[in-house]
Amino acid sequence: MTITKLLARTLSGAVLAAGIALPALAFEPESPECIAPANPGGGWDFTCRQVGKSLQDLGLIGKTMQVVNLAGGGGGVAFAEVVNKRNDSNDLLVAASSATATRLAQGAYPGNTRDQVRWVASVGADYGVIAVAKDSPINTLPELLDKMKADPRSVAVAGGSAVGGWDHLKVLIAAKSYGIDDVRQVKYIAFDGGGEAVTQLLAGSVQAFTGDISEAKGFVDSGDIKVLAVLAPERLPGEFDKFPTAREQGVDAIGANWRGFYAPGGMSDDAYAFWVDSVGKLYDSQEWKDVMAANGMAPLDLRGADFQKFVSDSVESITAISKEIGIIK
Repeated sequence: MTITKLLARTLSGAVLAAGIALPALAFEPESPECIAPANPGGGWDFTCRQVGKSLQDLGLIGKTMQVVNLAGGGGGVAFAEVVNKRNDSNDLLVAASSATATRLAQGAYPGNTRDQVRWVASVGADYGVIAVAKDSPINTLPELLDKMKADPRSVAVAGGSAVGGWDHLKVLIAAKSYGIDDVRQVKYIAFDGGGEAVTQLLAGSVQAFTGDISEAKGFVDSGDIKVLAVLAPERLPGEFDKFPTAREQGVDAIGANWRGFYAPGGMSDDAYAFWVDSVGKLYDSQEWKDVMAANGMAPLDLRGADFQKFVSDSVESITAISKEIGIIK
């Protein structure tokens, strides 16, 4: 227990013993809500629904968390909605990820910045994957990149982030590492969420998919897609260890997508403290450890001010990468 908490508890006990009524300081959300800034089936949708269910299962919130899918602009529609219309909502969380930081770094949310919201906490990291449909003749990442190198426009890659977003950057990082000099020629098609991107892959509209392991897992389990590479330093544990890394195929590409939440900038301090604490308790639980293991998520435990600094640093880093590969000037 911290000194602050110990003093607060001692003071509270003394005041109550004296028969003096204390004001209610605890915050309890009346209508908990989570905005997933994409269509159902993607990583943001997974984050909202799984965290909302786990928060209720653990008794950390007393009511079912409503999940609202608000797609558009690689998260920009949701960000603008929160900043302009929901700025003082105490019951609201918004799913965020490396894709959110990427769009902020590239100025893709016009008139909006990372400092207009409050960053709550992370709930883990999702490693990127590059995959093809199950019946594709391509079986390795170098085979796919060789086709791109021979004719970059012959391979269309679908992802759930906007052009220049995190899904797009993951493919460009792999292509650049493989020796494709002008990565701007790589054909990337953006969809509103990883679920929609995989649907287009299965329909034959595109030749490859870039996303995160949690987005791809259901389609892997059903046998619909074939993972060419995981963008992790080494093979993931458990059921994911059958998927090769890009590195072991000679492509030095790492892509970890953190997952977490931001809240309205005008949220009260009591509400913000409640959500930071609740998401932190969720992260510490065995239930969430099991969720992470089942979905191939890696540990990333950042809360409150630490998470705020992490996001700020991420935005600065992605700005530098984006300039290097020509996404922004």
